[in-house]
Amino acid sequence: MGGAEDPGLTSTGLGALSAEARALYKSAVRSNGRLVPATLGDGDDGHLRELVEVGLLVPDMDDPGVLVAVDPKQITAGLTATLQRRALELLTRASALPTELHELSQAYGHLGTVSQAGGPVEHIQGKTEINRRLAELMEGSCKEVLSAQPGGGARSFPAAAAIELDVNMLRRGVSRRTIYQPSTRYSAPTREYVAAMTSVGGQVRTLGEPFTRLIVVDRLIAVIPFDGDTERAAVVQDEAVVAYLVNQFDGFWERAIPFLGGNDVPPEVVSRLRANIIRMMLQGVGHRVIARSLGLSERTLARHIAELREEHDAETLFQLGWKMAESHRSLPHFEDDVVE
Repeated sequence: MGGAEDPGLTSTGLGALSAEARALYKSAVRSNGRLVPATLGDGDDGHLRELVEVGLLVPDMDDPGVLVAVDPKQITAGLTATLQRRALELLTRASALPTELHELSQAYGHLGTVSQAGGPVEHIQGKTEINRRLAELMEGSCKEVLSAQPGGGARSFPAAAAIELDVNMLRRGVSRRTIYQPSTRYSAPTREYVAAMTSVGGQVRTLGEPFTRLIVVDRLIAVIPFDGDTERAAVVQDEAVVAYLVNQFDGFWERAIPFLGGNDVPPEVVSRLRANIIRMMLQGVGHRVIARSLGLSERTLARHIAELREEHDAETLFQLGWKMAESHRSLPHFEDDVVE
């Protein structure tokens, strides 16, 4: 582009001329308004182009090898109008650009987000509906069911129903691993359930540290509770979330102690359980709260306390508390073993 009729935008801005270009123009004026490009050095090419683009130098009609200077007054009006028109075009373009790029911005927003089918989160309300859905998922399992059940396993279903459901799964070749709290070893219904399940290949362990309720079916679907709400659950089918939950379960499993359903309780389980009872008693926690926190019946808790009194040769709870406080520094600490 060039010429006085349609001056262009120069490399230095909207028609602004560099000092070197202005000096070159003055040099042409001093030479009777004529300039021969061939006589200029290589460094003047850019400055010459500025003058030509603006229209201050134009080719001589009789001698194309010569450029003739044009009176700046002749091109000022045309150049100003052209620059104003260009500015208006740029403003209009700038106003329209966000609308034009909105669709592309939405597409870019999904960059790196892969949409996969079968990845919703379904919310379930009510224990009856939760148990119905759990039974449905387990009956449809093909490979594996993982369960983390603080507070006991046979509580979600009647003991006979839980045994029938899990035994049928195991006989279909479905792997079954379950984690309970150590206190379940003192529950006769749970021991019955565990003995029946382990006799046909199921695996059960107990873990003396905090964990939340979790069921994973075939490593594809996970059922998790809402925090502190036993009446609500979520069925998760997102691949990344389920994989994370399986990794969490596997970590718990490695730290847990095998449980075959017998009456014998491993010494380390008893030691950790009683350490937690002592710790909570020293904190002034009531027996009912201790029993609920540790997943024990109040009767079982009372038996543990009675054995602790005998062990410490204490005739009253006050005496027991005082003697436990005296020996507290030497007791093992398992503050993280309580499931609140």
